[in-house]
Amino acid sequence: MLKVFLVEDESVVREGLRDNIAWQKYGYQFAGEASDGEMALPLIRKQRPDVLITDIKMPFMDGLALSRIVSQEFPQMKIVIISGYDDFEYARQAIAVGVEQYLLKPITKMTMQKVLQEIREKIENEREQERYVEKFREEMLEYEQFSRRNFFEKLFEGQMAVQEIYEEAQKLSLELDAACYNLVMVSLWEKKSPEERGQDSGLLVRKQEELMHYFLRYPDFLVFRWNITTYGILIKGDAQQMEELKAKCVDNITRICSEPNMEMEWYLAAGEPVERLSLLPKCYSRVNHMLSYRFLRPRQHILPERGTEGVNTEAGGLGGVDVAKTDPDIIKGFLMRGQQDELEDFVDSYLESQKDALQSRLFRDYLTLSIRFTSIAFAETLGFGQEEFLEDTWAEKMQSVSLDMEDMKPYMMSLLGKAMELGSRERESQGKKIIKKALDYIEENYAQDTLSLNAAAGAANVSSNYLSALFSQEKKMTFTEYVTKKRMEAAKKLLRSTEKHSGEIAAEVGFKDPHYFSFVFKKTQGCTPREYRMGRN
Repeated sequence: MLKVFLVEDESVVREGLRDNIAWQKYGYQFAGEASDGEMALPLIRKQRPDVLITDIKMPFMDGLALSRIVSQEFPQMKIVIISGYDDFEYARQAIAVGVEQYLLKPITKMTMQKVLQEIREKIENEREQERYVEKFREEMLEYEQFSRRNFFEKLFEGQMAVQEIYEEAQKLSLELDAACYNLVMVSLWEKKSPEERGQDSGLLVRKQEELMHYFLRYPDFLVFRWNITTYGILIKGDAQQMEELKAKCVDNITRICSEPNMEMEWYLAAGEPVERLSLLPKCYSRVNHMLSYRFLRPRQHILPERGTEGVNTEAGGLGGVDVAKTDPDIIKGFLMRGQQDELEDFVDSYLESQKDALQSRLFRDYLTLSIRFTSIAFAETLGFGQEEFLEDTWAEKMQSVSLDMEDMKPYMMSLLGKAMELGSRERESQGKKIIKKALDYIEENYAQDTLSLNAAAGAANVSSNYLSALFSQEKKMTFTEYVTKKRMEAAKKLLRSTEKHSGEIAAEVGFKDPHYFSFVFKKTQGCTPREYRMGRN
């Protein structure tokens, strides 16, 4: 029920309006009254009515002055001015303030009832539109995150000039103006076997949502999804704030991700501040290099910039071996979870962690065999034979030759790059199968208003979080965007080929609310369903 407040200095008029209008019948609650604007203002601030009815000429504070203050503080409040003066100047000022109606005394009961009904209908329509906008915004939130991901990818890879950065940021409503910037990246995944990957225990999704919800509350942090397992947080502020903001960021990631006996791995790397947007690619490069150490340090969640801790620096070959870092599971872990753009950083950090031991030819021979056998074993799990895997790699060409120090990096790059290529090919194949299941489900169910990301993920036998990321990657659009596009295409076909009214078409393409269907249609197609049918699209 809407609240109405009355301000009138003539007690007879005020009491007549108060007592003779059946407020509840027209959907209103009489929230209060006052004899002038000065008395009314604190009561209005307390009651926050939906409609203000005020006389124009009153002592202490007149109706126009009151209306100006109210329209500034409460722009959604509807104002009705009543006046005994048929003066154009008063009416002009009232229009300038933005009043809803300007009524001349004496005001009949019928006139006031008609005005109240019109205002109520207008408020209800506005609120309905606000609900539609909010619902549409929530549905498109997934799309916004996808767009952010593309923007930050171009930003960190140095693909945009500064002017382009600001133009693209403005389109995404991202506020980038700051004196200083820094970057933190956090990677997290559940401890699962390959067979369990993609299945949803809820833990990873919960932690990812906690991270997103925390950082979205603070304007100093811009959070975005980087890939299926990794999120980035761009920190912005004054130079003197950066250490404090970085510490706040790291502390809260640690708080969210650290739980006793939690079956989840998490790692974060934080960069050093830069004073220009154009320097962020260098900051990202350093952070990405640090993050590659997560495969070498399974128990160190906060990763330093360089990876020399724990290395025995005793000169002379095998005395410098760090046995833990020769574990084949390190290579296996990278092949399973690493990204193609991390390959060189991983190889550099892996070799750097053993740089003293690599002076020994015996150790180099051991390491080349270990890398070779681990890579072959990984390829075999994907269904590729040893000969097929080794074809056109350094391992095939150099299998009978001991490698020199300078050969170790190209050897690892060649072997691991080939293994990652095969893994990517296999994941792509599996991903296409998952996407096909999801697309088939959408095709069969897009006309049902119960269609959701969770339902499609269930049909594809993967988690909703995994399907969301995979769908965006494969289709270059989000799940919600695809479903909306599918429904709009079906609606346009029905509008062109049938005489069905908008409500029937809405139900046939998956919209329970025909008004919301019309709202989405206009938002996405640029015209109403009726205008489209008449050829005005």
